[in-house]
Amino acid sequence: MSDARSIRLWVLGLFLVGLAFSITLAESILAVLVALWLFGLRDKAARAPESFPLAGPVLAFTAATLLAALRSGNPWASLLGAKGLLLVLVLYVLVAALPDADAADRFLTGLFLLVAVHAGLGILQVTLCPPREPAGVPLLGRFFHRCDRAHGFFSIYMTFAGVLSLILLATLPRLLAERRSRRWWTLLPWAVSGLGFVLAYTRGAWLGLLAGVAALSLYLRRLWPLAAVGGVLLLALLLLLASGALQERIARLEDPATIRERLYMWESGWAIVRDHPLTGVGPGQVKTVFPRYARPEALRKTTSHVHNTPLQILAERGVLGLAAWLWIWVAFFARAGRLLGRLGPHQGRERGLVVGSLVAIGGFLVAGLSEFNFGDSEVVMVAYALMAFPFVVERGVIKRGVRHA
Repeated sequence: MSDARSIRLWVLGLFLVGLAFSITLAESILAVLVALWLFGLRDKAARAPESFPLAGPVLAFTAATLLAALRSGNPWASLLGAKGLLLVLVLYVLVAALPDADAADRFLTGLFLLVAVHAGLGILQVTLCPPREPAGVPLLGRFFHRCDRAHGFFSIYMTFAGVLSLILLATLPRLLAERRSRRWWTLLPWAVSGLGFVLAYTRGAWLGLLAGVAALSLYLRRLWPLAAVGGVLLLALLLLLASGALQERIARLEDPATIRERLYMWESGWAIVRDHPLTGVGPGQVKTVFPRYARPEALRKTTSHVHNTPLQILAERGVLGLAAWLWIWVAFFARAGRLLGRLGPHQGRERGLVVGSLVAIGGFLVAGLSEFNFGDSEVVMVAYALMAFPFVVERGVIKRGVRHA
């Protein structure tokens, strides 16, 4: 193994650990990957059009975001709030770093196993949750902070659930493949991840997961996967009903006041849009203007987002930003869908990567209808990583086509 390849594998391995456990590590290693990617662009082949998928909509969204920031009431703060734009580099560095479908499959396997370990720790977190946070041990104190809901080493349960939902959907095709290519060993880590996901008690992520499973069931023309996953989630909830924390959480889910607060936020978000329709108030500026738009009867008078991703994009970046943002997803689904139609029945591994990516991103977008998951860096980085797989597969299809021409 060459030194360059060995270094790349080590860097990718550290990046996997960061994606699964630590945003600080993930962002630090992303900087290294970006440097390696830029260095590799000296090679003409690395600058081929297929190395820059979705370039048009990504550039359009970047331009719309920068325009919104410059037109905001606080341009410097808004530009700082737009730093999340850089996370799309995850897509491009992985398209460059993963040479073929086998490498993409190994990358997903590594991420899957690491996330399953994290999910197992989340299960222990809720199971062993002490009445008081441990004092004198910072790591334990952080781990058991608000441990009635699983969040692992992430700062909040919504991030934990968002990452788990993406990985559960991306790897589900492995369990539902044809019998001869089905990977049964994935059942245990998938079940552990599923239980950790349930213990995060996050409604939006639950809806996203079910939407993704429903889409996969329709694609496979089998309804039993949706029934099975839905049944397992329901059974897990029933088995956990003995937990007082779960009963309290369910009561909160059914609390009309919780639903009303979400509706009030949406109404306030639309009011912001009506006053700033073209370019919005600027990235990160909703928290600044929200108090002026908060409903008088709402309990929360301040918030940094309105718990709805498209509405948040519209409020921050206006119709120009929302149009560009939607273009990214339409272009992704169209291109990955066309690729899926070109793959033959013998290309099970490639089809699994593409289908898993499609349903995972679909679930991510559905979950975003009740939360601002596009503003969650940990979740977005995993989403961009999964989006890279169809383009890695596509590059292999193009190369085979050239060889056989």
